[in-house]
Amino acid sequence: MIEWAVILLLFLAVLALFYKYSRIQGQVEQKAREIFESWRRREREDIENWKEQELRRLSDEKAKILFEKWRLDEEGNIRTDAVKRSQSVTRGKVTECLIPYFPDFPYNPKDARFLGTPVDLIVFDGLSDGEEVQKVVFVEIKTGKAANLSKRERAVRECIKAGRVQYFTIHQSFDDSTNQLRDMGMN
Repeated sequence: MIEWAVILLLFLAVLALFYKYSRIQGQVEQKAREIFESWRRREREDIENWKEQELRRLSDEKAKILFEKWRLDEEGNIRTDAVKRSQSVTRGKVTECLIPYFPDFPYNPKDARFLGTPVDLIVFDGLSDGEEVQKVVFVEIKTGKAANLSKRERAVRECIKAGRVQYFTIHQSFDDSTNQLRDMGMN
C-alpha cells in the first residue's frame, strides 16, 4: 500500500511537474513570440527608415544631377547672350563715334565733338565753315531696339530744353616761381 501511495504521490508529482512544464512552456512560447514580434517590428521600422533615407538620398542625387544639367545648358545660353549683348554694346559705342561721318548725318563732321556722356555729341554748327556758329546741338545716339534715354540723359535733355544753359570763361593764373596755380576767375 505504501508503494501505491508512493506511486500515486509520484504520479501526482509527475502531473504537477507536467502542469508546471506546460505552463512554463506556454510562457516561454509567449515570451519568444513577443520577442520575435518586437524584433520583427524593429526590423520593419529599420527597413522603412532605410528606404526613406535611401529615397531621400536618391531624390537629392537626382535633383543635383538635374540641376547640374540645367546649369550647364543655361550657362551656354547665358554666355551666348552675354556675348551678343557685349557685341551690341561695342557696336553701339563704335557707332556713336562714327555717326558724324555717315552720309545721312545732317551736320558737318568737323563741327561735331564726341563727348560720350551724358550726351554723345555736341555739334557746333557752322564752326568749321567760318567764325560764326549757327547753333549748338546736343546729340544723343541710340542703337538697337531699346532706344530709351536713361534717367541722366533725360535730365540733361530737360535742362537744355528749359534753356538752363550758360557759358563761362575761366581765367587761370599760374605762378612760375612757385610752380603753382594762383587763382581762378570766372566771367
